[in-house]
Order: sequence, then structure tokens, then C-alpha cells
Amino acid sequence: MSVRVDWRVSLALVGSVLKWLWVPLSIPLSLALFDGTSVLPFVVPMAVSTAVGAALERLTANRDLQAREAFLMVSLTWLSVALVGSLPFLVAGDGLLARPVNALFESMSGVTTTGATVIADFSAYSRALLLWRSTLQWLGGLGILVLATAVLSQLSVGGAQLMETETQTQDVTKLTPRISQTAALLWKIYLGLTGLAIAVLYGLHAVGVAPEMTAYDAVAHAFTAVSTSGFSPRGDSIAAFSPAVQWALVPFMIVGATSFVLLYALLQGNVGRLRESDELHFYLSILAFFSLAVVVLRVLDAGASADLATTVRHAVFQVVSITTTTGYASTDFNLWSPGAKHLLFVCMFIGGMAGSTTCSIKVVRWLVVLKSFRRDLFVATTPSAIKPVRLSGKVVDEDTVRDTYAYTLIGLLFFAGATVFVVLDAARTGLALTEFEAMGAAASTFFNIGPAFGIAGPLANYAAFPDTTTAAMILLMWVGRIEIIPVLVLLTPSYWRT
Repeated sequence: MSVRVDWRVSLALVGSVLKWLWVPLSIPLSLALFDGTSVLPFVVPMAVSTAVGAALERLTANRDLQAREAFLMVSLTWLSVALVGSLPFLVAGDGLLARPVNALFESMSGVTTTGATVIADFSAYSRALLLWRSTLQWLGGLGILVLATAVLSQLSVGGAQLMETETQTQDVTKLTPRISQTAALLWKIYLGLTGLAIAVLYGLHAVGVAPEMTAYDAVAHAFTAVSTSGFSPRGDSIAAFSPAVQWALVPFMIVGATSFVLLYALLQGNVGRLRESDELHFYLSILAFFSLAVVVLRVLDAGASADLATTVRHAVFQVVSITTTTGYASTDFNLWSPGAKHLLFVCMFIGGMAGSTTCSIKVVRWLVVLKSFRRDLFVATTPSAIKPVRLSGKVVDEDTVRDTYAYTLIGLLFFAGATVFVVLDAARTGLALTEFEAMGAAASTFFNIGPAFGIAGPLANYAAFPDTTTAAMILLMWVGRIEIIPVLVLLTPSYWRT
């Protein structure tokens, strides 16, 4: 039996990505030089990633990148970048991040744009090290795969497959004739949004409505807002800032979770594309519905003493933050009523649009499920009818409908299994954990949300979980971010042999 996968080409292309990690590492390195803090946490990973990347890049492949090699590459890329991303924390040796399992957890949480953290005391870390967390998330939002396609500009098919693995839409390959041009185009949009976010956030500081929003904070939060990631260098997350900052971040989270294909169409002046998008309408309707529902529950909550404006602000911010899988916190929603918290829990399973920086199941899958279910009810009463599922006026083929059902089911099964493991492991180690807290932590890590409830709440952290649970959550974040299938494919014997 012959091996069907040329792992050399996959590793060589992973090496191409690692070789260029010195570029994002130079961002916190520059801040370390400016602040006069140690540069070793960034110089050492630079040397390691460049050397390892160059060595892997020299591997001789027997063929060009095919679909099988792309599955292996996309899985290894996320894993290898997370491993390199943990090195600054280990070299610095500060606080809880000096432990390898915690360092890898923080790094994987960064590159998968999860936003879960084990940091309890933020003052124990330099500004440069905290900026590296934000930089990891900025890369993870869109940058890693776009960087990969830019480096692999001569492999248009492989690059397109990588983008499809991340965005679950082939439309991204139709933006331009070549994937290298598509990669450059996406980078420009991404950089433009990031620059705009920095300008808006620091502008609030300049006009005096957000005195606590320094230039450093503006950069760090712009990185994690556009990438819908959620890391903050402040222990109180966005609760540390004024209401003006919280309102300013809402549109950036919404845009970050919007399809970049639609953003490109908008920039081209094709407003009709937005009007025709069923997914966009469904996405915005979900945000509006859950925001209103949380406002109503908070107003009805006898324990809610805040005024209506404050209630609306926190409800809108938290619904947008959780639904888009950003994971910022404007308040401690651990203190909310069970009804309001359960609505936020439901939001964890939604996600943003396909082709965005967001995670979770994603709006388009839920829309296909709902439309196909409605179709099935109609056909049940009218057996002779032929009623295809349509999105934005276009017929969705039945294979895609079945794949959507399958992915959604697999995702929910993974979540259920993860919950059981968290509960059992907590009981084994004597950790006091309710079932709702376990469900929240499992959903938050697998769907890449960030904050959960209870001990892993919005203003808390994941440090209390045992190492075995922490390791399991690292795997959950990795598998969830690359949307399960690539990892499952790698585990099938038929993938490797004829």
C-alpha cells in the first residue's frame, strides 16, 4: 500500500509560514525596545521560527500542493504557529504563563481568536508581552491563512482550498483571477479596518471622552476588535473604558464578523449585493433580536438597578461580543439573571457570517438548516412539490444541505462530549463546577468565544481548571477554529493510504 499524502509539501509550506513569523514578532519587539524591557522573549522566537521555517522549506516534494496536502497543511499551520506563539511567554517566564501548558493555552487562544485567558494578574507582564497576545489574535482573525496564500502565490488551487477551509465559501476565490491578488486584497481591507479602529479609539481619547484609552490601548484593542478575538491588556476588559469606547467597538465587531466578500462588494460600490444577501439580513436580525430580548429581561429583572441607557448599552455590547465570538466584556454578566445568561449562552452557538474573522457554527449554516427544515415541513404536506433551498435567490444543492446538517450535528456532538469531559475532570480533581459552568467553558473554547460563566466568567480566567482540562481545551480551540473536518480527515486511515 502506498502513501497517498506527500507530507513533505505540507511541511515545506508550513515552513514558509513559520519563516515569516519574524514580521509580527517585530511589533512587540519594537515596543519592548521603546519601553526598555527585555527583548529576549521576542528575539528567541524570531530565531527559532526563522531557522525551523527555513529548514522545513527545504524539504523536497514530489508534487504540488493537492487537496490532501492542503488538509494537512492548514491543520499543522495553526498548531505550529500556536507553538511558536507560546515561546515569548515561556522565555519571559512571568507569572502563570511560565508554565508550558498555560503558555500554549494562551497562545492557542490567541491564534484561534478565542480570547480565553489564564492570566489573573495583568500587572505581572510587560506591555510588549501583552501586545503579543493581541498580535496573535490579529493574525489569527484572517492573517495566518491570507499570509499563507500570499507566500504560496504560485499555488492558486492550494491557496484557494486553504481559504475555503477557513471561510467555508468559494466566493472568495472569485474576487480576483488569482489567489495572490485575493490575498493582497483581503490584507488591504483588513489593514484598513484596523487602521480605522485605531484612529477611532485614539480619537476618543483625543477629544476627551475616553481619557483611559491610550495609544497602546487603541492599537491592542483595534487588533482584537477587527479580528473578533477579545484579548485585552486590561484585567477588566472593556469595562475599564468609558461608554463611548464600548459603543465605538460595537460596529467594528459587527463588521469583523461580516463576510469580507460583501465588504469587498461594498467597496466596489455594489450595494445591491448587500441588499440581496439573505445571510447578512439574518445575521443583523439575530443581533437585533437577542439584544432586545436581553434588554427586556434585564429591565424585568428585579435586581437590575441601572438606568435604561446603561442597560441597553451592556445588552447590545454583550450580545454583539458573544455572537460575533469576540468575547469582550463591558460588565460582569455573571451577575445577570439566569434568563439573560442563558440567552448569551445560546449566542455562543451562532457566530458571524461565512468569510469573516469569526468562529462558531456561523449564521449561514443555521440559515440553511432553518430553510431546509421549513422546506421539509412543506414537502411533508405536499409530497409532489419540488421546493429547493435558496440563499439570496440561488439554489443550494442538496449535497451542501446535507453537509451543513452534518457539520452542525458534529459540532454539537463535540460540544456535548467536551462538556462531559470538563465535568468529569472537575469532579476527579475536586474542582467545584456547576454543569452550566462546564457547558459554558466547553462551548466557549470549542466555538472560540473566550469568556464563559462562573469561574471562567467575563472578568475571571481559566487558571482554576486542572492541567488535563487545560490541555483538552487547547485541542478544542484548535479543532474548533479549523472547523473540525481537517482534523477528522487526518484521523482516517484512507487519508494516508490507498
